[in-house]
Amino acid sequence: MLLVIDIGNTSISLGLYDGEKLKVSLRVATVLHRMPDEYASLLLHLLEINGIDRKSIDKVALCSVVPPLTATFEDLCRKYFNTDPLTIGVGTKTGVKIRMDNPREVGADRIVNSAAAFHLYRSACIVVDLGTGTTFDTVSSSGDFIGGAIAPGINIAAEALTSRTSMLPRIELHAPEKAIGTSTVKAMQSGMVFGYVGLIEGIVGRIQKELPSPAKVIATGGYAELLASQTRVFDVVSPDLTLYGLRLIYYMNRA
Repeated sequence: MLLVIDIGNTSISLGLYDGEKLKVSLRVATVLHRMPDEYASLLLHLLEINGIDRKSIDKVALCSVVPPLTATFEDLCRKYFNTDPLTIGVGTKTGVKIRMDNPREVGADRIVNSAAAFHLYRSACIVVDLGTGTTFDTVSSSGDFIGGAIAPGINIAAEALTSRTSMLPRIELHAPEKAIGTSTVKAMQSGMVFGYVGLIEGIVGRIQKELPSPAKVIATGGYAELLASQTRVFDVVSPDLTLYGLRLIYYMNRA
């Protein structure tokens, strides 16, 4: 079986593919100073309680935007799964041409998402990844990554608001019933959730105007379902898009 790992700044998403079927999808917190054995202990326990024998894992693909943890997970894979992982980076075949001023500065997760979106839909796409950051990745109708936009993630904005103000509390991020909040918490939820919906709709609208024809808009990431429930701008909600892209790229390179 193939283990795919997406190492993000806030969380690490893992998926286990048996052929084309995603059997298990897991998410753990990103902790920068955990050692390979510590992550292995956590991962092996999660596999065990999901009925997965670690000996059945013989292939691994990973992408990372946290460089110190890249080597941590590569060591983990060699020690506990006896395999060299495919780490997405410069020189990896992805099926996507990067039309940026400096292709090396594009995060691996953005390329993986773009490759997955174009492979699935074979059309121009805007992938909106709603995680620690909010990224808008634009893929042309010929499958080229042509750029996008980057904004703070909704959780970062919420944390900044509470940490920089004396009287505003921490809140759960879910949509209130009305935009006009009748309490401080509801007002903050309105500002955060509906404010980010407005940000998404505004940037997607501007990107669409710069494209020669309408693009399919795809939501992914940890906050995809929350924010997609409040807008019609998305054509598809795909929380596991990155995991799908990692599987796709693994077989492009190790078929």
